[in-house]
Amino acid sequence: MEVPKQTQSQNPAQKSRQTRTIAITGGKGGVGKTTVALNLAIALSEQGQKVLLLDGDTDLANVSIMVGAYPQRTLADVVAGRCAMQDIIMTTYGGLDLIPGASGVQSCMEMSEQGGLAVLRALHELENRYDTVIIDTASGLQSVGLHMIAAAELACLVVTPDPASLTDAFSLIKVLKRRGYRRTPAVIVNMAQGASQARSVFQRFNGACQRHLQWSLHYLGGLWRDETLRQSVLDQVPVTVLPASDPSCRQFHSLAEMLNVHVGRLPPRKAGIAAYWYRAAKRATEADAGNGQNSGADKSSRQHCLDLIAQLEKAMISVPDDVMLRYEAFTRLFALLGRSPDADTVEIIQTSLAAMNWDKLPTRDRASLARHLRHLSDELAPSPSDQPPSQAVHHSLEGPLYDRVSFGEQEQLVRALREKPANVSLDDLLRALAGKDRTGS
Repeated sequence: MEVPKQTQSQNPAQKSRQTRTIAITGGKGGVGKTTVALNLAIALSEQGQKVLLLDGDTDLANVSIMVGAYPQRTLADVVAGRCAMQDIIMTTYGGLDLIPGASGVQSCMEMSEQGGLAVLRALHELENRYDTVIIDTASGLQSVGLHMIAAAELACLVVTPDPASLTDAFSLIKVLKRRGYRRTPAVIVNMAQGASQARSVFQRFNGACQRHLQWSLHYLGGLWRDETLRQSVLDQVPVTVLPASDPSCRQFHSLAEMLNVHVGRLPPRKAGIAAYWYRAAKRATEADAGNGQNSGADKSSRQHCLDLIAQLEKAMISVPDDVMLRYEAFTRLFALLGRSPDADTVEIIQTSLAAMNWDKLPTRDRASLARHLRHLSDELAPSPSDQPPSQAVHHSLEGPLYDRVSFGEQEQLVRALREKPANVSLDDLLRALAGKDRTGS
């Protein structure tokens, strides 16, 4: 099923083009991001590409489990110097090479500039042996996931028709824009009932991004919900190893073809994942040196604030069970945020709430928090006296507002509704009545 060794990747032939890097990401868990990343990687591999899949989900690193493999070593062992990079590569279905990441992904970005140079050089050499590198990122707004997206040439955002998925995906897009991300993300609609629903979901999501963020996304394709795909996860056998005639297998090969076309149109990046991590480590080293040696030097307010947040993050991580420290820190931060509330403050709070992993909260605590938020919502809602004058005038109008010009007299509409055939929808009936009235018939 899998070989915990590097095989076909050890003697690579010269490639005619640069390695393409693709990050498969999502706004929340449960959207099928890892399933998409794995099956898409296998489909590309079976189409003749040399593909490397990097498991970059530091919380739920489970790509290897989905192919029935349980690695004893991960990228974290390479970072710690316990083994070499080639020792952790696993070759699985379709000749796909897999790197189990676990906490090693985060360690790569937190290592010192010189301390991690050997690891990054090994990753750079490995990366250049492949046509495509796919990264299965962490969901949500974690810093590691955002770095993964920034390091990749193309970000593929996996969403579902679930409104919560779209809301969290919108928050991710909004945070990316705030952090200066400029490339156009692609969207994959997963678990759709069919092509029309997938396209409709994308249009709604893209419309919201265009209106509120002035950002147009690219529709890469849709994947349908079916029992074969669900069972494949339980069996730990990807659907892309099924016969090519199987609908579940075929849809991933179609998605891979669309991805090839789209990526082929993108301008090549000047550097890959390892180069990005090296620059990130270098910036972190310079920032630490600046904090230690030039603490009295002048800094911009923004940089000073970011440095303090980084220090707070380290302090919170070092004592994760100190409830009173968390209480004091967040209470004071929110008090500071609330001194001058405005539209930006509202957006910051909304994005922060969406970034929290509420699924890990016990049911009783979730219910208590929901009651509190509903109570807070009632307090925040404007009273009728606070409404603009135009709204007050609108609500003071007496009697129903009925469009006689379009639908004729009310008695005529009631009679038409009673006589409406069962196979005619209400929308069609109203359009027919409006059409009759406009033509004078």
